Amino acid sequence: MKKIVCMASAVLVLSACSNETKENLGLVNTAPDEFAVVTRAPLSVPPDYALRPPMPGASRPMEMSTQQQARKTVFGESDVAPGGAYADNSGFLNKVGVQDADPNIRRVVDTEEAKDTRTTAERLLFMKGNKDKGEPLNPDEEMQRLRQEGVVKNTTPQNIPSE
Repeated sequence: MKKIVCMASAVLVLSACSNETKENLGLVNTAPDEFAVVTRAPLSVPPDYALRPPMPGASRPMEMSTQQQARKTVFGESDVAPGGAYADNSGFLNKVGVQDADPNIRRVVDTEEAKDTRTTAERLLFMKGNKDKGEPLNPDEEMQRLRQEGVVKNTTPQNIPSE
């Protein structure tokens, strides 16, 4: 009987513990922090099999640090250095004209967009914009002009045929 009373009191005491004690005892399920997850560089076989084996405890050469990943994500910095991973494609890149590209192209595009006063829909649909639309028509004056030219016959209520 004493054992049952001791067990029941122990269960009551443990259930009344704070959340921190429950976490320390492993009674609370905690989800992993999705922002603390770090991706690893993919495994690949290097093209040069005469490489030295990696040193124990050394950082991986293909893996970026968390600061580098954040810098790349926020500022869009490229992780490919000149002559790095694209060195094999240099002939192709020369034919395409990468070396002749304007380094200030973003500034050029921004100034061109600032000069263009058309709406986004007008730019996408290659419309001229609303510069040459002119004045709106007065319907009474336009009807009078069309009657004078003989395009429209006189349509007053007494001339409209009834059914």
